[in-house]
Amino acid sequence: MGRLCVGLLAAAFAIFHLTTSWRGSLSTLQQVYVHLGFAMVLIFLTRPCVSQDSRFAKIRWFVDLPLAAMSVVVSAYPVVNFLDIARRGAGDPAEIAVIFGVIAIVLVLEATRRMVGWALPLLAAIFLVYAFVGPYMPMILAHRGFNLERIAATLYLTTNGIAGTPLQVSATYVAIFIIFAAFLDVSGAGKFFIDWSYAALAWFRGGPAKVAILGSALMGTINGSAVANTVATGTFTIPIMKRAGLKPAFAGAVEATASSGGQLMPPVMGAAAFIMVEIMGRPYSDVLVAAALPAALYFIALFAMVDFEVARQGIRGVPRHELPSAWKIFKEGWHLIAPLALLIYLLVIVRYTPVKSAFFATLAVIAASWIRSETRMGGRRLFAALRQGGLGMLEVAAACAAAGITIGVLMLTGLALRLSGILIDFSGGNLMVLLVLTMGVSIILGMGLPTSAVYVVLATLVVPAMVKLGVDPMAAHLFVLYFGVMANVTPPVAIAAYAGAGLAGADPSRTGLIAFRLALAGFILPFLWVFNPALILQGPLVQIILATATAIIGILSLAAGVQGYLFQSAARWYERILLVVGAVMLIKAGIVTDIIGIGCIGAAIASRYAIGAVTLPTMVPAASAEPGRGE
Repeated sequence: MGRLCVGLLAAAFAIFHLTTSWRGSLSTLQQVYVHLGFAMVLIFLTRPCVSQDSRFAKIRWFVDLPLAAMSVVVSAYPVVNFLDIARRGAGDPAEIAVIFGVIAIVLVLEATRRMVGWALPLLAAIFLVYAFVGPYMPMILAHRGFNLERIAATLYLTTNGIAGTPLQVSATYVAIFIIFAAFLDVSGAGKFFIDWSYAALAWFRGGPAKVAILGSALMGTINGSAVANTVATGTFTIPIMKRAGLKPAFAGAVEATASSGGQLMPPVMGAAAFIMVEIMGRPYSDVLVAAALPAALYFIALFAMVDFEVARQGIRGVPRHELPSAWKIFKEGWHLIAPLALLIYLLVIVRYTPVKSAFFATLAVIAASWIRSETRMGGRRLFAALRQGGLGMLEVAAACAAAGITIGVLMLTGLALRLSGILIDFSGGNLMVLLVLTMGVSIILGMGLPTSAVYVVLATLVVPAMVKLGVDPMAAHLFVLYFGVMANVTPPVAIAAYAGAGLAGADPSRTGLIAFRLALAGFILPFLWVFNPALILQGPLVQIILATATAIIGILSLAAGVQGYLFQSAARWYERILLVVGAVMLIKAGIVTDIIGIGCIGAAIASRYAIGAVTLPTMVPAASAEPGRGE
């Protein structure tokens, strides 16, 4: 009975967002608090305060049900009284509003703790304490201090707190795209992507690993979570990689690295992309275009890393006669691509809003599913998609609400306005120092927070300082986003790699180190487009083409140097150094660096000639070979 109630509530949550996507959103406070109310109730019902296996399991209903009931009350108050709230403002709140505000803050922190752990609630709690103790802080951080009434009213009743930009985006853009992803998944699109990738690529050397890369990139268009993507595609790809001869740690690392990159793959790019649109005030199509080339370079680098590694180990592909027909799979599932094509068309060509585009794309999923009986979405599948969509919003909603508390305190105390100057002073006005600091903070925060929460915090705290030092705003926002994603494969807390290790039965630490190595391009590229915006497709066409060509050569050289493989044989230590140095020089735009890079790579190739090892580099499939490890 409880499971059915949760399912109905989650489906109602999804239906609310489908309705407002079509008819238009409610007023800001109403839209946000209906969204938050649904989310908190579902969190308290699905994430119990004690484990169901505990001997205290029965106690949960005396804790979780009251918390769910209070969530309804504190969320309903702004929805019903939004006109009175607008008239009074935060400076003259009703007494009951202050009480509800305190309760709402506590509920948001507890709901976030249950969904994403302690890190984000603790960060918000630290800032709440800061709001009270401002007069006692050092001069650079001091402010006049605020009482409980002012803090509660500001965070609860204004759009500079819980109902701030992060939760507004969650309640509009993110919600409908999560629903769209759920409909695609239930329709069978995810299975189609994996099946087609396997049929198309598994016959290449190390083909199963390349299936994981392509499948995860395609799944990334409908799934914004690195861990969820790892688990969803890794369940299929990791066992196949192991059967092909790849070691368990490497198989788990490949899947984790590819799945993390899925968050960077347009057109969806996870929740952070939509928050970026709102913060920057730019059309989503601009973000999509700017992110396209970096995402492609990331996956090209990963593809090359994997290819060189499996070639070095002598691992073959799956014989063609053992694989299903890629063309047959495509003919049976092509209709599942149509909703994604429609989404891109509406976003880029027609220029509909992301919300309206995703709504029509969701309807297109239902319509397309009826083309074949195997994918047809009847009543049961529609309910499953609505339920999955409703439950899929919980983590983002909780994280965005807690991030809103942090940002609300920053705005209330004025620290947000002063922080850019503080960071610039701390870095000595040196852009590279600021970028390195930003990278470090992004990775540290990303170890304990969802990517969207990392992005929200740093877009508020750090991006303004980067822009003041001359960084293009789009480059600055993408820089922060990328390192929030890279935290998923950065030891010691490489959470996506640990998920991959669990599926592969491998050592988590070793899997994390391998994933970090495979994702190296993702750590280098953000620095490069900061100094050369042509890599995010900004600038003259000739400059973009040149930057793209040299970047591709550079990342291929980086892969060869890191994996120690060049022209069908193991590279010597000095050749690897030349390749890596040449890669860095080529990826960084500039005539001098390009000449140095070409010279280093040329020297490595000349060394191969000297020992007679040069043949054309290849990713040629071993169609007739038996799968397994070569001699």
